[in-house]
Amino acid sequence: MNYDNLKKIFFKMDPENAHDLAITGLRVANLFPSLLSICGKDLVVNNQSLNQNLLGLNFPNPVGLAGGFDKNGVVLKSLQNLGFGHIEYGTVTPKPQDGNEKPRLFRLVKNESIQNSMGFNNLGLKAVKANVSKFYPLNVPLIANIGKNKTTPNDDALSDYITLAKELDGVCDMFLVNVSSPNTPNLRALQEENFIKELFLALKETTKKPVAFKISPDFSYDEATEICTVAVKSGAKMLIINNTSVDYSLSPNIKEHKGGISGKLITHKSRELFKAISSELYGKAVLVSCGGIDSAEEAYTRIKLGANLVQIYTSFIFKGPTIARDINKELSKLLKADGFENIAQAVGVDITVKAKSDS
Repeated sequence: MNYDNLKKIFFKMDPENAHDLAITGLRVANLFPSLLSICGKDLVVNNQSLNQNLLGLNFPNPVGLAGGFDKNGVVLKSLQNLGFGHIEYGTVTPKPQDGNEKPRLFRLVKNESIQNSMGFNNLGLKAVKANVSKFYPLNVPLIANIGKNKTTPNDDALSDYITLAKELDGVCDMFLVNVSSPNTPNLRALQEENFIKELFLALKETTKKPVAFKISPDFSYDEATEICTVAVKSGAKMLIINNTSVDYSLSPNIKEHKGGISGKLITHKSRELFKAISSELYGKAVLVSCGGIDSAEEAYTRIKLGANLVQIYTSFIFKGPTIARDINKELSKLLKADGFENIAQAVGVDITVKAKSDS
């Protein structure tokens, strides 16, 4: 059955139930290594032109899966065999939490977008650590996306992040500190200079693993660049630009004014924010572009604007399990057509070309 037919079935279901069913299917696939191997041969693109060594880690291709799909780290092996070049699990919180009241996940089908107000629903640190330990290490870098519990006051948030970093240090290759989700009350208030400095100083003393910082797309360009600059100066080795948006003016199809929007509705917004931040911070940290990427052409645009890596999520839902393969195959063709032997030669080329023309 091709994915278009399967999608018709999934899209008749409640979105969260469909997601749970997809996770169940991938969990079953975990139990059959021979099946995963067959999938891997078809979906994993082994092309040296896409390979990069960043932060001491080998990224076989630039297309990663953003956090939120496998919150509890239960299908990591299956996701690896779908061809992703890196994978995030989480967001993980110290204590288990149910998340926000349902319904909290909506498809905006005409816009190929999703609106979610999940609220860091996960099984909690202990259970997630046990799950991930069954799979770690993978053949691709694994990022632990960590966040504070809803019931933890912002004044005590630092302790949640330190606890998570200590406990998950042995089951990830990197950390991502999540202070930019719109679905935990007051969380985005932590995207300010003093807390960011304090957080990265504490994490530097807690883990030797690289730590990434993810920004909201709803700041002005100057504000976002300033916040990211503070994060980099404080120790962030990677910037992920960006999380979901609460700009409800993006579409008349918005269900309710709650939760974050992802997918094609934020393609332009995400690209332009990335362009603004990259123009200031290119070369000072590993840059990752996320938001509305569903094709090799869009991924390549972000790469030429300075992205070492890209992340997808919503396009995985709308285009299916072959999307990483499809983007990577086409990316290798685009690189070759432009005369690049490796993706690293294309990263930031539009910035460097502009800089030369302006000088």
